[in-house]
Amino acid sequence: MAHSLVLGLLAKGRDPARIHVADIDAGKVAKLVREHGVNASDHERIGRDCDLIVLAVKPQAMADACASLRPALVGRAPVVMSLAAGVTLDRIEEWLGSGLALVRCMPNTPSLVGAGAAGLFASDNASAEQKRAIEDLMNSVGVCAWCERESDLDTITALSGSGPAYFFLFMEAMQNAACGLGLERGLAEKLTGQTALGAAELARASDLELAELRAQVTSPGGTTEAAIARFEQGGLRQLVDEAIACAAERARELARESG
Repeated sequence: MAHSLVLGLLAKGRDPARIHVADIDAGKVAKLVREHGVNASDHERIGRDCDLIVLAVKPQAMADACASLRPALVGRAPVVMSLAAGVTLDRIEEWLGSGLALVRCMPNTPSLVGAGAAGLFASDNASAEQKRAIEDLMNSVGVCAWCERESDLDTITALSGSGPAYFFLFMEAMQNAACGLGLERGLAEKLTGQTALGAAELARASDLELAELRAQVTSPGGTTEAAIARFEQGGLRQLVDEAIACAAERARELARESG
């Protein structure tokens, strides 16, 4: 995710000399420096010099990352954004020190191709200017939106954070079904991918509700109606409700475990 954010910033014309990266894997840093001209750095320099700091680490690594960053933040007021699922702002403030502008972000993997969707929540200390800087960063790899409550991030984790996997599963099932009916696999893969892309683009570009778009494709007595009826009979809507609820509850469990 950090790699995609760096590439997104560069694609927006940001000066690579203003981007500092640090990672426990020196090889990853060297590759970014070699290929894109950013600065290899460390936590002390990032904490001392950077106005926008992104903590793109796993939840279990967050405490150590904050501990190494904290001394350099004394007397400074950068905005610090965490990408770690389930780690609350209260916990991050405990590790970094009070009074900082903090933001939690729940991105998703399509950020790797500039098509991400991210939910954001900021602490009261974050200024309007700092929040705009975060928006600019996340919009460089897709779209983003602010939450009213930090707890909303659990739902966003279940919806868009985990969501790409749901679509991959559905696409996989579509491909396999078509192959089971005799279609060549390469053709099934190509048409499934393009169908998913086209449906998403149409939904995003249209002013119509999803139900209306679906109705436009569903002719009475036609093939689509037959398939939709079978989905409804099989309880697809209830299954989706239950699956997203399970993912949201797991996000809440991760938050409790981190605390």
